[in-house]
Amino acid sequence: MPSASLFNSYSRFLIANYWEEDIPVNANNVDWILRFTGKFDADNWLNIQTDLNLTINKMEHETQRLLDADHLNTDYQTALPRSMGATKNILKLLVGEEECKIYAFRETKARLIIFYLLSIFTLGIYRLLAHWNKKLLVYVRYVSCGHKEATVILIIDNHKTETLKNVKNEFCIDGASIPNNNGTVSKPQFLRSFTYRKIKYIWYEGEELWRNPADIDSNAPFKNFLSRVDDEYGLDGGEIPAKRVVYGYNTLAVKLTPLLKVLLVEVLSPFYIFQVLSVTLWYSDNYEYYASVIVVITTFSAAIAVYQTRVQEKKVHEMVGKPQKVSILREGQFLIVQSDEIVPGDLISLPAHSFILPCDALLMNGSVIVNEAMLTGESVPVTKVPLSGADDVGDDVRFSSEKHNRHTLFCGTTLLQTRYYGGKPVLALAIRTGFSTLKGQLVRSIMYPKPMDSQYMKDLFKFILLLTAIASLGFIYTITIMIIRGEPFKHILVRSLDIITIVVPPALPAAMSVGIINANIRLRKKDIYCISPSTINTCGQVNVVCFDKTGTLTEDGLNFHTLRGVKNVEGHPEFSKEFNEIEPKEMFEEGVDMNIINAAATCQSLTRIDGTLHGDPLDLILFLKSGWSMDEPVDKKNETELFDSVQPTVLKPPSTQSQYHFPNAEYSTIRQFTFSSALQRMSVIVSTPADGTAHKMHIYTKGSPEKILELCDPETVPKNYMETIDDYAQRGFRLISVASKNIEMNFAKAMKAPRDKIECDLQFLGLVVMENRLKTVTLSVINELFTSNIRSVMVTGDNLLTAMSVARESGIIRPTKKAFLITHDSNQKDYCGRTKLFMNESVSSSESDIDTDSVVREFDKKLHLQPSKYHLAIAGPTYSIISREYPELLDQLAAVCDVYARMAPDQKSGLIVSLQQIGYKVTMCGDGANDCAALKAADAGISLSDAEASIAAPFTSKTPDIRCVLEVIKEGRCALVTSFAVFKYMAAYSLNEFLTVMLLYWISTNITDGQFLYIDFILITVVAMFLGNTGPANKLSLIPPPSRLATLCSVCSVIGQLLINFGAQLIAVFITISQPWYTKYIEDEDHLNSYEGTALFAVSSFMYLAFAFVYSKGAPYRRPVFTNYALCGVTLIIGAVTLALVLWNETFINDLMGFQSIPSFGFRLLLIFISFAASGVSVLFEYFFVQGVVATYLERKLRTRKLRKQDPSLPLFERILSEIGEKPDWFELSLRQATVSKSNETNL
Repeated sequence: MPSASLFNSYSRFLIANYWEEDIPVNANNVDWILRFTGKFDADNWLNIQTDLNLTINKMEHETQRLLDADHLNTDYQTALPRSMGATKNILKLLVGEEECKIYAFRETKARLIIFYLLSIFTLGIYRLLAHWNKKLLVYVRYVSCGHKEATVILIIDNHKTETLKNVKNEFCIDGASIPNNNGTVSKPQFLRSFTYRKIKYIWYEGEELWRNPADIDSNAPFKNFLSRVDDEYGLDGGEIPAKRVVYGYNTLAVKLTPLLKVLLVEVLSPFYIFQVLSVTLWYSDNYEYYASVIVVITTFSAAIAVYQTRVQEKKVHEMVGKPQKVSILREGQFLIVQSDEIVPGDLISLPAHSFILPCDALLMNGSVIVNEAMLTGESVPVTKVPLSGADDVGDDVRFSSEKHNRHTLFCGTTLLQTRYYGGKPVLALAIRTGFSTLKGQLVRSIMYPKPMDSQYMKDLFKFILLLTAIASLGFIYTITIMIIRGEPFKHILVRSLDIITIVVPPALPAAMSVGIINANIRLRKKDIYCISPSTINTCGQVNVVCFDKTGTLTEDGLNFHTLRGVKNVEGHPEFSKEFNEIEPKEMFEEGVDMNIINAAATCQSLTRIDGTLHGDPLDLILFLKSGWSMDEPVDKKNETELFDSVQPTVLKPPSTQSQYHFPNAEYSTIRQFTFSSALQRMSVIVSTPADGTAHKMHIYTKGSPEKILELCDPETVPKNYMETIDDYAQRGFRLISVASKNIEMNFAKAMKAPRDKIECDLQFLGLVVMENRLKTVTLSVINELFTSNIRSVMVTGDNLLTAMSVARESGIIRPTKKAFLITHDSNQKDYCGRTKLFMNESVSSSESDIDTDSVVREFDKKLHLQPSKYHLAIAGPTYSIISREYPELLDQLAAVCDVYARMAPDQKSGLIVSLQQIGYKVTMCGDGANDCAALKAADAGISLSDAEASIAAPFTSKTPDIRCVLEVIKEGRCALVTSFAVFKYMAAYSLNEFLTVMLLYWISTNITDGQFLYIDFILITVVAMFLGNTGPANKLSLIPPPSRLATLCSVCSVIGQLLINFGAQLIAVFITISQPWYTKYIEDEDHLNSYEGTALFAVSSFMYLAFAFVYSKGAPYRRPVFTNYALCGVTLIIGAVTLALVLWNETFINDLMGFQSIPSFGFRLLLIFISFAASGVSVLFEYFFVQGVVATYLERKLRTRKLRKQDPSLPLFERILSEIGEKPDWFELSLRQATVSKSNETNL
């Protein structure tokens, strides 16, 4: 048998190559490893071949975990010979949160010669195709190679967008180094790098990977940053040039692209190239008028596109701002430099106030209050504390800007105030500069938005292929009849190519963007700002909306409801009565521990800015209720100097309270542990200024009831604690538990002690009960979402029962449905060692027929319930256990659970991803505070913020309530339906014109220039401009709009209109040739006038106008077409003009339009009647057959059949809900199946 090391080598090889699908597992791979290890022989090979399948099976369950780990790429490559990693062509590159594939190539002289010859011999056609498809370029011009030798990198992102980047080689100057994962640095002789989306990636020789050094540097071991806390020297001047080579300048420079380059990029797109070819064809065929109009329109369109690009670039350029002067510490001295000269590792001296952070930095000392609204949408000032106060400081702990957010200052945020206790300047350590900063991510997200929905584009391409197939029939027809007639080759070529320009109209892409442009304009008028307009169409497909609770569904501010202190009754702690106000006298007489008032007043992070208190609303309410005062001593003479007061904040009770319990009349806050959503608490250490000895110091802590309970001495907690918590929670109140203890250590130790060493063995003081009222619009919005079959999900960090109460009050949990909690018991395990899960019924206090003394009851497993008859709720800890121990249940849980409580920020974003993975289109709506990750993960994130643009989401609403969700979905549905309608309108127009040309080709004539110009410009282009002006419906429809263009309805509509038009035009031709005054057309290239052409123009022109109304159907996603005043007005005017052209038989009109004079006025009326009749049939066909029979009956029947067969083409969530509906006891069955699967895996 092979040795253990050999087994390990080929195991790693299989993981790296088989599961990443870069290199298949075969005999050659294993043969290579055996030869490398020097152990290749027939017996050894047979042994390995025998074990190969077993090995893969064992690795299957561990592989995904390893692939998700950041260290995988390093591990498997360093386990193999370096030459293997260096010659590997495909690697993965993490760009923000997106994983891209990168391919390595190098240029050779032979390939370069082939490339130029191919470009020349194809008259540039190959080069143009290679411009559109980078793979065509690299596979001809370059040779695939290992990344170590690459001169060119091909990057393909998740949306299949291809980007080609040159690899830059530069010699390292003395002192240049790049950071490593372990916190050390390497000093290579030269750097190999490329820049992608403004981020520089460097080749790591040892790991054989491309990495952004800023990511590694800013996520180094925590101890690396702690070592700089007492740094009084800063960087050496000689290090700066070396660091600048690696990290570049600290600038968000968005250079304005030269107009000529912008124009070239625009006109080299397939759309413009197709137009150029079309215009060339028309000029060659003497269609000068129409060709000239198209040239003017195309030029105008290109100019508008270039202008919009330049305006967008200028907006981004203005948002970036200019460099500012900053003070940095270098070589022991403070220097004033421009902010773009900062490099990672610089120590920045922060002024007292009114300062924009120039980079992402770590606060090394002092405390800072910042406004992060620009990035997160959170308008409440945030307090940042120094790195020395960090909780997790072990050797194996790595810095994370999300985990250690309270120590991190982000670029672009506004510094409101600084404070330091000791007379030293407030210093921050630069960790990320330029586009690697959080503001840089915002700028890049605007510069490189997500592309339009890929499925939408695929369907669009399929439909164009259908039109092309129809055009090919006309192409063959034209060639055939013209060859039979003996037409010259040039004439045949021009006429047949002309068919393609008719069936696939060049104006199609521009016309389809009309709906999105108008929707974006309407959203801005409603104070909803969108930085990614392509997302609007996606909003039309949304079927799940996730809401944060506090500040989103409920009011931002809290209302003080009551306070429940703790009193001693016969040696046992008990809750006091409710106090609706903080009344020291009554509380003292009741026997309440008066420290609860101290905690309410001191345990806060408030600050006074320009004489006004700012901070968390909860802190502000409690402090004001306490009646205390806060004194932040500031020397007015020095207020404008660089550093703020060195004295701590002093808190004083009113003199009327001191007689009851305060031995000292003031408290000083000497250390603050700011609130952490992960820890669910905040604390302060206070002392008396008169005597700072250890026994006079106290810690006051407040936080979630569950977390405070864990930290308290059980002897100080009332026995009915949980019952009391549940009672308030069920009534929808927000609960804060308060605790304290004396600190028995000296001042120096208290300032440096880890948080977990201080926040322990606390004495429970009582409960603060706050009322978080629903916003007035919440219930109506949730009800409208429910009636339109859009699922509402609550994702909050609050208590589970509080969340359920608010969910029921807001309508997320329907009044007629039961609610069940999925819970766990850590002390109970199944026989596979996994934590047991339970389903319990939640009892609402509003349900009078159920025993309200019991908060939860065990779920009767025999009770058969379908998903439509109940709601599920789960708390973060249980969700975490399911994710870890029962991952096979996540899909089912995501499909049916509507309330998620106690969810950490990363769990929120994980839930969004889970919903997307089972086929939902998800909108997340939050206030931006702890929802950034979830907002970015959603298909359409909506941030409630005063800022116009936030990094948190593509949509930002200045109106701080959830009405914006309805508006965004309405506009999304309207834009999506409009895009589909415009496409069908353009398709119907092109096919109608196609039929006219086909009929005229039969008699050797064509539509005249005047008719072409009138149809394509007046009838079509002008009308298409106003098709998107129809606004969204006032109410959301129960039936969602079609999410795909290539549906049975769309195909039936286009084909049906084609047949109706064909019939009408045939009737017009046959009636015309049967008239006594009719004379047959005699072929003449200079005169295309014919009776048939004139009759076809009369019939088809009105049908073009009819199409505008056929595809402008209002309900249920848009307003009625008559509310589109511009469209109606333009159509009426054009209709009147067209009527006059047909009926008015004047010589100058006939000459202008190329009509053959029809002597009979009655016949001209007959043609109009035929056109009107055909138009009526078109409308009836679309409204009654397509929208009625096909959409209502056939498509629904087809969908039902797919559901019954569990067709894989259906979204996974629909199949899950269908399956669960057939198995009401699915939860119990799923647990059994999961346990059996785990058992089989363990046995394997």
